[in-house]
Parts: sequence; C-alpha cells; structure tokens
Amino acid sequence: MTAPDLPAAPTTQTGNLDVLSAYRRAGEASAKAGKESSSPHGQAHSAAFFDLDNTIIRGASVFHFAVGLAKRKYFTMPEIAGFAVKQVKFVVSGSEDLEDIASVTEAALSFVQGRSVEELNAFGEAIFDESMVDKLIPGSLALAQAHLDAGQQVWLVTATPVELATMVARRLGLTGALGTVSEVKNGIYTGRLNGPPLHGLAKSEAIRSLAAREGLDLSACSAYSDSSNDIPMLSAVGNPVAVNPDSTLRAHARENNWVIRDFRRRAQIKEYSAPGLSVAGGIAFGLAIGYAIGRRKR
Repeated sequence: MTAPDLPAAPTTQTGNLDVLSAYRRAGEASAKAGKESSSPHGQAHSAAFFDLDNTIIRGASVFHFAVGLAKRKYFTMPEIAGFAVKQVKFVVSGSEDLEDIASVTEAALSFVQGRSVEELNAFGEAIFDESMVDKLIPGSLALAQAHLDAGQQVWLVTATPVELATMVARRLGLTGALGTVSEVKNGIYTGRLNGPPLHGLAKSEAIRSLAAREGLDLSACSAYSDSSNDIPMLSAVGNPVAVNPDSTLRAHARENNWVIRDFRRRAQIKEYSAPGLSVAGGIAFGLAIGYAIGRRKR
C-alpha cells in the first residue's frame, strides 16, 4: 500500500504550480529543521504525526506563548496595537492567497527580528511550565504514548514556529517536531521565513520529506488532527484519525471511514473558541499565520 497522491493545490494569483512549489519548499525546510530527541524510538520504521493546537493542547500554543511574552513585556503597546489591526483585517478577509499570507507573516516576524533564538527558547520553557501544561489534552497524550510504547516515532506537525514546537515535543518525550521555519543567522532571527508557513499542503510535504529521510513507510503511519486544513496530511498516511474535529473534517472522516476521537468538553470549547478577541490574541494569530486562517473559518 502506498500513500495517496497530494490533493490539487488551491488556485491563487501565482498559479497552481507556484503554490505547490512553495508548499513543497516549506515542507522540505521543516523536515530539514525537524530535530529528534535522543529517545530510543528514533530508528522506528513507522510513525505517528500529531497536529498540536486543539489536538495535543487546548487552544493555540502560540497564543499561550504570546500571552506569556506579553506578561514579560517582550512587546511594546504600540507594537501590539499596530499588529493587531493588521491581523484582524487579514482574519476577517479569510484569504488563503500566499501573497496575503506572506504579508501578514512579515508583520508577525517583525516582533522577533533581531532577537536571539536562545532568548525565545528560554522564554518558551518557562511559559510551557507556567501556562501550557494544564492545557494539554490527556486523551491525545495517551494516544501518543501508545505509539511510543509500540516503538514508533511520534512527531508534532504544526504551523507553530519550529523552535516552540520542538520544545513542546521535548517536554512531552516525543521524537521531534516539524514547524514553521524562520531564517536565522548567527543565532539571530532575520525577520524572514524559510518558505511559507507549515500549513495545509505544506504539512503533507513535510511528512513526506521526513519519511524519505527516516525511512518511514507512510502507509504504516498514523496522523491526528482537528482541522480540515490537515486533510492532505491525514490523507498521506495509512491510518488517519480526526481528533476533536471541526465540522468539515468530521464529515470528511465519516465519508472516508476514518476513526474519530473527541476529547472535548463543552466548557473547554467555549473557553478557547475565540482567543483572538484580546490584544494578545491578535499577536498570537499573527504568529500562528497559516494556523489562524483555517481556525477562523469554522
């Protein structure tokens, strides 16, 4: 059994071929940047791929991260207000065009331009302990642990910046993480991305690149996500699972006889349905970039 072909790329102003090429660059960059832990399951020939936000953790991980940074006065109020306005306009438009995504990406990256990777990593560790641990979803963690116990690799695959995603994977004892890759020179963020955000088709390209590198058989692999944006990633493996699915993914899963797992509680759904209503939420959605597009379309 071989993994299905990629779905057709969406039509944009730059054309299908250019868009698909961009997604592939993003996927390849993420797979190249994906770091493994020293865990004994690193040489397995099958793996499980987990989306992060609303699959492993309630809400947007980068939202929690941005709130933590704001508490530490990492941003100035003029920066916060200026970017929030740009992000709201982008989210309301619901654009999937790569040029629009790139525009918001540049605005989001202005917050970390000139900052050190080491500094952000240090903040990430503290923020994880402070405000993210209690938002982890036990049911999803149990699924991940079952794959680890079976001797398989377990990777996070997310639009969240790869440094933050890697830190979360390490703290959870997972194999590693694939995330959006920012350009870094001499340990300092340049304010540019290495390809588009890891979103939609880019995720499927990332796991394909990783599979080639690691010798994984995608037909024996599993993937988990809550978002219909991740249907390409879910379709690329032999065992797709919809976790806490949005309505579109739920319908698609039922049509294709995919497993559906739902660990949500009504109160949690209400609490995390609209984090972008706060100023910090505006920053977070900008940092999430590709992630924000699909979530706001629910």
